[in-house]
Amino acid sequence: MTIAPVLSPARSRPAAPRNPLADPVFAERYRAMSSRDVRFDGQFITGVHSTGIYCRPSCPATTPKPSNVSFYLTAAAAHEAGLRACKRCLPDAVPGSPEWNVRDDLAARAMRLIADGTVERDGVPGLAARLGYTPRHLTRVLQSELGAGPLALARAHRAQTARVLLTSTELPITDIAFAAGFGSVRQFNETIVTVYEQTPTALRARGTTGGTTFAATVESHGATTVRLRLPARAPFDGAGVLGFLAARAVDGVETFHDGTYRRALRLPHGAAIVALRAAGSAETPIVECEASLADLSDLAPLVTRVRRLLDLDADAAAIDAVLGRDPTLARSVAETPGIRVPGSVDPQETLFRALVGQQVSVAGARTVLGRLADALGDRMPRERGGWTLFPTPEQIAAGGREVLRGPAARIETIVAVAEALSTGALRLTVGETREELTDSLTALSGIGPWTAGYVSMRVLGSPDILLTSDLALRQGAAKLGFPGEAKALEKLGSVWAPWRSYAGMHLWRAAGA
Repeated sequence: MTIAPVLSPARSRPAAPRNPLADPVFAERYRAMSSRDVRFDGQFITGVHSTGIYCRPSCPATTPKPSNVSFYLTAAAAHEAGLRACKRCLPDAVPGSPEWNVRDDLAARAMRLIADGTVERDGVPGLAARLGYTPRHLTRVLQSELGAGPLALARAHRAQTARVLLTSTELPITDIAFAAGFGSVRQFNETIVTVYEQTPTALRARGTTGGTTFAATVESHGATTVRLRLPARAPFDGAGVLGFLAARAVDGVETFHDGTYRRALRLPHGAAIVALRAAGSAETPIVECEASLADLSDLAPLVTRVRRLLDLDADAAAIDAVLGRDPTLARSVAETPGIRVPGSVDPQETLFRALVGQQVSVAGARTVLGRLADALGDRMPRERGGWTLFPTPEQIAAGGREVLRGPAARIETIVAVAEALSTGALRLTVGETREELTDSLTALSGIGPWTAGYVSMRVLGSPDILLTSDLALRQGAAKLGFPGEAKALEKLGSVWAPWRSYAGMHLWRAAGA
């Protein structure tokens, strides 16, 4: 029996039935763990209570008895159950779970914001406020759904960031503590000992065994340069997703040369420059990431945003299996395994790009966006390369009318959106639901379903959106042998659910868009 890589949620340490394998979810996970299939790494965690550790599903250790096993969706839930990370398989040194993009419920939205560092910046009350619930209700839901509350989930994320920095950089331990988001060195020390049963010094001395990370740091012009190797879930069309970004690179803000995509971006504590390059092998793909950070505490949010930008955690095997069953699409899937839906490092910037590009060519949009960035965006210091930061909503609201060219209605829409974002009347974060985002965008004059769908796909990572009103997408469909009419394509595309966003990428690629 084939096991679908995307698995059902599990409660934290459920009471084991007399025969655990009688539970179909448990049995499914147990088969996956017994096969040691790396496809399942990061999708769930195996807790072994007889040894007191938790592992990735592919851990080479002896398969434990079913009665000694519990499965968890998060490392935090395993920590709460009194388990410690396996020193052999390093369960947190793998791609993350695709659950948080596939799902659109409260738990998934919270996980997206926690990974972005919201708890470190705003605390649990701030996280709850962004999600529209009380801290008490949010904690209750996360505890029920994921086996851990928001503080425990944030602590697990900090511990994982700290482990990467300890085992792969020469940064002072005090710097690592604050870079990972801990409030004090004491809290950092206690967490590392609790999670890994080693002091930070011992963990650093042991180094990494998985070869998944590498970093060097250089202090230069008030910035710290960090180099990392970010694991991707195989198969991974790294050249394709970087090519998509390269084709839309805005002068001054982004470049693409010799396979490396670079850009400037804003992070919570300052500006950064990031360079990304696909590397590794077909079986173990990675992305080499070099980041110049004004504040090292922005490292964790940067990594999260890069992973979302390149869709590194997508369950590519499951996606290709579904799309490949369509005989007309099968050839494209076989030629481009592991296609990705590009995400976003800045939701507001992505919205403006969509507004500018909704009725013009890619080249035309680049010209308009380049002019906008050059006129309104902040310049980084010359010693940091003189990069341009894409304009903020406030800057576009103040100067957009003087800079933008084209139909007056479109200019008014862009400026009105900038004003709404500036005042908080429009909220755009990874913590929104697709329905909330669509409703809030389409309520504004000049924004239709295409723009709302495109933004949902890139900002939220929504996997099941087919933009049939897009001309290039329909042209690509016709080239592959599908109907070129929107209604017919929409009806036919129902067989691609829940991965229609990825099918759309195949159609765009066929059109050469």
